Amino acid sequence: MSRRGYKDLGFAKVDLHRASRRGFPEVVFGKGKTPKEILEIASRIADHGGVLLITRVSEGIYKEIKKLYPTAKYFPRAGAVIYRKNRSPVKKGKVLVITAGTSDIPVAEEAIATLEVMGNKVQALYDVGVAGIHRLLDKKKVLEEADVIIVIAGMEGALASVVSGLVSKPVIAVPTSVGYGASFGGIAPLLTMINSCSPGIAVVNIDNGFGAGYFASMINR
Repeated sequence: MSRRGYKDLGFAKVDLHRASRRGFPEVVFGKGKTPKEILEIASRIADHGGVLLITRVSEGIYKEIKKLYPTAKYFPRAGAVIYRKNRSPVKKGKVLVITAGTSDIPVAEEAIATLEVMGNKVQALYDVGVAGIHRLLDKKKVLEEADVIIVIAGMEGALASVVSGLVSKPVIAVPTSVGYGASFGGIAPLLTMINSCSPGIAVVNIDNGFGAGYFASMINR
C-alpha cells in the first residue's frame, strides 16, 4: 500500500483510508467496469478492511464474488453485493425505507443493502403512495417508531412531503426515474422533493438508493 493511503492498480486507485475518514470503506460502483476490474478492486477493499459493498452489478459478478467470499449476499433487484468478514455492531436506531410504488423497490433494495452492511436495523414499507394515501396512514405507528426515514418515489414524488408532514424524524427523499414521459426520467419528482414546503427533508440524486442509505446511516450513527 502507498504511504498516501491508496493502492494503485493502474486502472484504479483504491482508497484504503476511506473508512478512517468517513466511517465506511470505498464503495464499488460496478456499472461501466469490466468483471475483472470489479473483482480486483473489490478484493483489495474486502481483504483490507473486511467489508464490501458493490452496486449495480449482475448476478454473474455476484457469483464470482461469492467464490472469494462465501458469505456475500446479493440483492437482485438492485444489483447490489454486500460482504462483512465480522458481524457489525448494530446501531440502536432504526431506518425505515418507504416506496410509493412497487416499481420503486429496486432503488429501495440498494438503500437497504447499504444500510444493512453499515450495521443498521432496517424496516421496509412498500407501495404506500399518495394515490391511495390510506395505505400510508394505516402505518402511522410504523412511521413513528423509525429514527430516520427514506422515502423513494417516482412520478410526481409527492410522498416525501406527505411523510415529512406526519413525523418529527429526518426524511431523506429519493426521486426515481419511474413514471411516464412528463416525469422526465426522474426530474419531476426531483424538483417536487427539492421544493417541498415541509422542513427536515434532504434530497439525493435520481435513483440514488446508495446515497440515501449512506446518509441515513450517518444520521443513525
